[in-house]
Amino acid sequence: MTIDTKPFDHADLCQGASWEISDKEALAEQIARIALGYAHHIQSILAGSGVTVPRSAADNVVGAIELLTVEGGDPSHRDGWLFQAISYIAAITQDPNGIFDAPHMQHAAKGLDGLKLEYDASSNSVISVVIFEDKATKNARTTIATKKDKNGKDVSVWAEFSEIEGNRRQPLITSKISTLLPTVPRVDIDEAIERIVWEESRKYRVSITVADTHSTEDGRKRLFKGYDTVISGKNDRRRAETLHLADVRVWLDDLAEMAKLKVKELP
Repeated sequence: MTIDTKPFDHADLCQGASWEISDKEALAEQIARIALGYAHHIQSILAGSGVTVPRSAADNVVGAIELLTVEGGDPSHRDGWLFQAISYIAAITQDPNGIFDAPHMQHAAKGLDGLKLEYDASSNSVISVVIFEDKATKNARTTIATKKDKNGKDVSVWAEFSEIEGNRRQPLITSKISTLLPTVPRVDIDEAIERIVWEESRKYRVSITVADTHSTEDGRKRLFKGYDTVISGKNDRRRAETLHLADVRVWLDDLAEMAKLKVKELP
């Protein structure tokens, strides 16, 4: 595995895992494959099935390099895409049987950062949808709880989750679910959509980069304070994932350069 996940459970607040990158070079190769448009192969690769990835066309390579390159001097959008890809890989590592929406194929794409359907094979049914927010940032607590855009609008993770929980983004979620459900064998699509629109069938997953301040148990509790107020119910509705990086921008820039090399080397 390229990402080791260490579970934690903070009582009524949330549950989740801290991540550690165990093989950065292998991670760069997986991200290169996602950038080339082969995100759907990652699940098979992580399962060790030895899937063969098709040879990439020249246009795929150009597009992949663009995804891995900073635009206009501001690394935040490129880094956001990279972290979304890392989150996708971590999520598959944690739940190989999940049904996942692939990462966006452009920087700063509007919509959900990620989405997973939890599938119960014994009953051939989809039991819940997990909605992702993935944030690569130097200011973790602000991003989680109080971030504002240039117009003063609350764009924090809590604001995003509150909007979804209040059913103000249901058409987008329904559309995403409807796209994924046909890939699930023998599932009743209409029944699954009806089940998921109920509040208790929605779960949330925030993944974020952290510095030393929020890398301990007490630090995580401070970071995710208020999660149980924003999203009520059992704590399995509130997932929280962290990746501790001393310097998020430097580390992600190095990862991007490694991935660019992999894009050029892969068959």
